[in-house]
Amino acid sequence: MSIGRAKGRELPCVACRGSCVLIYVGPLFRMKDMNQTSLAVEPSRAVVGALWMVLAGIAFSLLNVVTQWLTMKLAFPSASAAFWQYGFAFLFSLPFLKRLGLAAMRTHYPWRHLTRVVLAALGVEAWVAGLAAVPIWQAIALVMTSPFFIILGARLFLGERVGPARWAATAAGFTGAMIILQPWSDGIGWAALLPVLSALLWGASSLITKSLTGIERPETITVWLLVLLTPINGGLALAAGFAVPTGATLALFLLAGLLTAVAQYFLTLAYAAADAAYVQPFDDLKLPLNVLAGWLFFGYAPAGYLWLGAALILSASLFIMRNEMRRERKPA
Repeated sequence: MSIGRAKGRELPCVACRGSCVLIYVGPLFRMKDMNQTSLAVEPSRAVVGALWMVLAGIAFSLLNVVTQWLTMKLAFPSASAAFWQYGFAFLFSLPFLKRLGLAAMRTHYPWRHLTRVVLAALGVEAWVAGLAAVPIWQAIALVMTSPFFIILGARLFLGERVGPARWAATAAGFTGAMIILQPWSDGIGWAALLPVLSALLWGASSLITKSLTGIERPETITVWLLVLLTPINGGLALAAGFAVPTGATLALFLLAGLLTAVAQYFLTLAYAAADAAYVQPFDDLKLPLNVLAGWLFFGYAPAGYLWLGAALILSASLFIMRNEMRRERKPA
């Protein structure tokens, strides 16, 4: 969650990374240096970026399992669960916050920063509450609608042009969400809407972040999130009835905080190793990874309609990404 430098740009980071020397020469690696006594190769950045993104997906899947176990199986209050999870993640990030310093918080747009962090915190609350009530596979599929909310928000609030292709992809994505939700079913409850609400809130937070990237330093954007997220979650937990974990529950929250920091670190390495346009499709592996995790730990067997709805969401997301890549390649 803090800031590191890669490829000449600032990137989110929560730890320093190491390296290793490989002696296998094959299609997945490119030669770095060679002399008479040794051969050193460097992994292809594209392959390394994909691997880090897959590892991030695995870490997030395990995190969702821990969160759902705490809130659904152990009935720990979801608002307090969000506080403890991100509170421990904040503690793991303190060395990097110290490196940046609170001076990075200087800004001419404090209310904009505060609004985006509040929206992010509310998104966390909705997500954790959703995991307390609905299966992992359903929650993760529905939260993947966030890019479509961003497109709608970009048109409504940022005045960006949304062409027919983006509107069609957005409609397909929301159709996929409706297939998964099945609002016409008698069995649907309000809790099933919480992952969609979290996607909406995170999308709104992302829009504000997007508006800040051209006028603020990346360090400022990151430090405001780090410093404010935990106290805001704490206030929401107090309002809902604060709960303190003990024993095995406390250990699980420590694990959740560690997984949160590790997953963010892996994401940083993925984006540092290769272009975002290349590694982003590997992020969609989080759906089958979470389906597998839900089946292994909770015995969830997703219904057949999940795959139809998920296919629409995934296809629409990939279409939007490829469409944006083509737009960026066009000469100004």
